[in-house]
Amino acid sequence: MAEATFHFPSKFLFGAATASHQVEGNNTNNNWWAWEHESGRILNGDKSGLACDWWGGRWKEDFDRAADTGQNAHRLSIEWSRVQPTADQWELSVLDHYREMIRGLLERDMVPMVTLHHFSDPLWFSELGGWEHPDAGVYFSNYVSKVVDALHEYVSLWVTINEPNVLVVGAYILGDFPPGKRDFNTAQRVMYNLVQAHASAYHVIHQLQPGARVGIALNYRPFQPARSWSPLDRGMAGLLSNLFNEFFPRAFTTGKLRYPFTRKRISAAANTQDYLGINYYSGENVAFNLLRSEDLFTRRFYPPEAELSETGMIANMPQEFFQGLKWAKRFNLPLFITENGVEDSADRLRPRYLVQHLHQVWRTVNFNYPIEGYFHWTLVDNFEWERGWTQRFGLWELDVETQARRKRPSADLYQAICRTKGIPSQAVAEYAPELLPQMYPG
Repeated sequence: MAEATFHFPSKFLFGAATASHQVEGNNTNNNWWAWEHESGRILNGDKSGLACDWWGGRWKEDFDRAADTGQNAHRLSIEWSRVQPTADQWELSVLDHYREMIRGLLERDMVPMVTLHHFSDPLWFSELGGWEHPDAGVYFSNYVSKVVDALHEYVSLWVTINEPNVLVVGAYILGDFPPGKRDFNTAQRVMYNLVQAHASAYHVIHQLQPGARVGIALNYRPFQPARSWSPLDRGMAGLLSNLFNEFFPRAFTTGKLRYPFTRKRISAAANTQDYLGINYYSGENVAFNLLRSEDLFTRRFYPPEAELSETGMIANMPQEFFQGLKWAKRFNLPLFITENGVEDSADRLRPRYLVQHLHQVWRTVNFNYPIEGYFHWTLVDNFEWERGWTQRFGLWELDVETQARRKRPSADLYQAICRTKGIPSQAVAEYAPELLPQMYPG
């Protein structure tokens, strides 16, 4: 076999992404901890508990694992409820703790990307109404100001809000996230408040740190009409795409909020993205169905030939990832892949999924798309929100009871990619040999 490597730029970032509630442990003062202790909210009644025990100090050994395998960046989040446990209380020791963690990344020659909100809210904020409250953006920007003032010496890449589209759908349409509502009017109000919150945070960060780069991490999900000849399927796929994919990045580009039947404007939100972060896992087909009002009159499903993850949550659709990056390029912004991965406790699909998706990133980079980094989801198995411990996304396996880690083969594959800044045929031959004929023909 001829040996070859698909090379990335020398300054390209390769890392993993994590979130505070999913890895820190004992975040007892936020809405997700309370949600976990309500019957029937989390699959199997799972609790986050110690999670990956990062607050207890195990971040050090996990950062070592990342650095030792060639990762040169890491995306982590700040837990708002730790920094501001009550509306009028700030915990400076918590900011010192995060400062130590971020310095730990820098000492390991890893670039930090810091997310300021990753789904979890302080209980006091939730009790006021959370993201439904008209002053939600004010509360959020006050918190952002405190964090950025403390950490700006070490951080220049900020994510204001992780997946605002998933937050809205999970918490206010499907009801799987706290507060568990199913009300489209409330969802629209929350969308407005999230745009305000991001815009306020963006301006606060740039006042404190003019050279910072600020964006969001958007969950991009391509919606394809199940029957290309059907105007109803095409119309519903377009509606879902406009609401889920387009709404937030368009609002942060133009200041215009496009709801299905109304238009609003927040002028301060225009041009409040220095980059766009893309979280991509899968795409799906959309068919119009008059009987499914709870799903916006759609039936959504994976193509019958699609390769599925072990619980069926994710379909391996790398070509749709390429189309998503093509879509993102239209915003004329630098791009980061802020999350991409697959649940796979046996580590059978992950090597193939990882190589195929990174190959699509390589394709776009070679078309001069301005992609600057890739963050794999995730470093170590962690608590996956309403799905608890049933899904294993980690390059390292976690034993929840003992906190022991076990390196999966995919971690070795990713190490080969990170160290070469490319996709070497030798690594593909070892970990995903079935891909050799299509990736390295001849």
